[in-house]
Amino acid sequence: MRRCRTLMVLVLATLIAGVAFGGGQKEDQSRRLVINSNLSDPAPRAAFAEVVEQFREENPDLDVVVNTFDHEAYKTAIRNFLVADPPDVALWFAGERMKYFVDQGLLEDISDVWAENDLHRAMASSRLAATVDGRQYGVPWGYYQWGVYYRKDIFAEHGLEVPETWDEFIALGEVLKNQGITPVTIGTRYLWTTAGWFDYLNLRINGYDYHMRLMAGEASYLDSELDRVFEVWQDLVDREFFLANHATYSWQEAQAPLINGTAAMYLIGNFIIPDMEAAGVGDKMGFFQFPVIDPSVGIYEDAPTETYHIPAGARNKEGARRFLAFASRPDVLAQFAAATGNISPHRDSPPPRDPFVLKGFEMLNAADGLAQFYDRDTSEEMARHGMEGFQEFMVNPDRLERILQRLDRRREEIFSR
Repeated sequence: MRRCRTLMVLVLATLIAGVAFGGGQKEDQSRRLVINSNLSDPAPRAAFAEVVEQFREENPDLDVVVNTFDHEAYKTAIRNFLVADPPDVALWFAGERMKYFVDQGLLEDISDVWAENDLHRAMASSRLAATVDGRQYGVPWGYYQWGVYYRKDIFAEHGLEVPETWDEFIALGEVLKNQGITPVTIGTRYLWTTAGWFDYLNLRINGYDYHMRLMAGEASYLDSELDRVFEVWQDLVDREFFLANHATYSWQEAQAPLINGTAAMYLIGNFIIPDMEAAGVGDKMGFFQFPVIDPSVGIYEDAPTETYHIPAGARNKEGARRFLAFASRPDVLAQFAAATGNISPHRDSPPPRDPFVLKGFEMLNAADGLAQFYDRDTSEEMARHGMEGFQEFMVNPDRLERILQRLDRRREEIFSR
């Protein structure tokens, strides 16, 4: 009998301990906030650490843990941890990169975060990039502009004004060419620079909705809408506006003509500026928005956008929403964007001090919508085939018909799987 009573005491003690332990786990889980980050380079990693530390100070009841992955390795890791061991917050990218996981049910609908923090107004230009079927699944934390970087001194020497229309762009290009200056430098050995030209021509001619339908495989590369795009592009090739032998140059090597003054313009992202400053021509550089081709089409820009997300399987979604609300504040975004060389997507953020970033801030916040860039807006496989085709077209425009037929076959194969 004593043994029975002793056994019962032990069982009860074990049950009580188990309940206490389980309750502790639950309590700890409500306090614990896990963030997975791809910001592995020293400067952005330190900048994000400051954001997290400020959040900790304002939310002492939460135990914030940050797991930092190598930037490239993260692209593979996220496919695994969203399924097997989801954090509470994950850093990622907007557009098709985000939609891929939304379609698999791996990201939380955070439309409430947008509504409660006035983000539909404050981040109106980047809202489309974070939206799938009318619902928001990410909060942007930074982006950067694409546009035309040019030599102000060359323009001034030849009496040239910044073009706002396509006719003005063609006219100034002819003046430059007649003076022995290459109008547009570009290096297409790494292919992606060609996608910048395709994006802007298609966005300026056909607008955002058609461009995104093409990116999603819902429109065809044989559509008549693209006739005008390639007609305008071929006109630039035929006029010899682009750097000769551009397929032999990387994008970095193609900076040399801009630096030495034998080329006047480069359609590229804001990441070119540190190289211009290092080469001693930073003060000679200017920036302008890609010119209007069809005035009836809205102004849409390429602006690769970095985002925060809550995984569908997150354990602390309430804490994650608190973090997104904090991280989307204009003051927090301005500080973080400045430290990472990006632009705050919040229109109420203090204006940046850097003149190029300031121009990008004003341009992107006034845009009718933002695309992400060809290789972020379409599937990775389609992007590879597409950019190969664009480079081939720029070198051999007479092959256009067979290139487009090949791309459309790839589109049908890829998006029918």
